[in-house]
Amino acid sequence: MEDLGPVAWPPEPIRTERLVLREPETWDRAAFIELLTSPEVHTYLGGPRTRDELEREMPEVPEVPEVPERWPGSFVVDLDGSMIGQILLRRDTGHLRQAAGKADLGYLFLPRAWGFGYAAEACAAALGWLAGALPGEPVVLATQTANVGSMRLAAKLGFTEVERFEAWGAEQWLGMWSPVTPSN
Repeated sequence: MEDLGPVAWPPEPIRTERLVLREPETWDRAAFIELLTSPEVHTYLGGPRTRDELEREMPEVPEVPEVPERWPGSFVVDLDGSMIGQILLRRDTGHLRQAAGKADLGYLFLPRAWGFGYAAEACAAALGWLAGALPGEPVVLATQTANVGSMRLAAKLGFTEVERFEAWGAEQWLGMWSPVTPSN
């Protein structure tokens, strides 16, 4: 995956009714480690990473603060001052023919934040931001068809199926979202 190209980064924080999408900060380290080591979060993503591996990658050194996951297209989803998830917008480098060169939406949320509509709210805000930053840019989203929650979210956000395919030992779904552009 690559960054989104000509988009100015970082943007101002994006505020929704309940959430803030912002750039990652050093104080998000513990939440990132929790997110990336969670077996529940990674059920359909090939499994979690090990805590030891992440502790090495994101050392906690006060003199040299490491900001985890800080790169263009990475938003922390913040609820009341605490990270509950991450939104990822990157350019697909062609692992799927239909997705090549398009913006790709990814998201991870801590299990304690599931079931409250935060993912839909945050993803819709990120898509709205992208539609303003790159007008007319289509966005792709891939998920396992067995991931019922992710399939439901894709439909709620307005993604339409492009194809289904077999990868990583499971059926995958690729959807596409195109922003509504006002007619002239």
